[in-house]
Amino acid sequence: MEIERKFLITSLPENLDSYSFLHIEQGYLCTEPVIRIRRQEEEFYLTYKSRGLLVREEYNLPLTKEAYLHLIPKLDGILISKKRYLIPFEFDNCVLTIELDIFEGELAPLIVAEVEFATEEAAKAFIPPKWFGEDVTYSMDYHNSILSQKGLKHLSVKRI
Repeated sequence: MEIERKFLITSLPENLDSYSFLHIEQGYLCTEPVIRIRRQEEEFYLTYKSRGLLVREEYNLPLTKEAYLHLIPKLDGILISKKRYLIPFEFDNCVLTIELDIFEGELAPLIVAEVEFATEEAAKAFIPPKWFGEDVTYSMDYHNSILSQKGLKHLSVKRI
């Protein structure tokens, strides 16, 4: 089960370069249900995600590099590239991880932060840091599966 809130970012956090990051490439074979392939550095996954906004089922299965490359031509939409920073954030006596995605290519200059929680109650009680912008948890427009299909033309994305 994935319990996650999503926010647009209007200004980057201080000392961004001091945090670790991953290079991620992902695409969608299907958007209902969501079937995704992902390359995260040199690891490869096939993911199933159920419908939902704040709470969704999510299952990750390992893929070989060869299987990943075989599936790329079958994508329904663009292949998304992004740099994901992993930023620790203390909230309510718990250390959470902010996943700050800086999109590249066709989806630049979009920047989105996601935070995962253990419970719905924790997600709803979360108070984001000041550098977070609009909460888009309940907007399908910012799901990566939708962005892979529609790009940015249906959104008003500002440059930082």
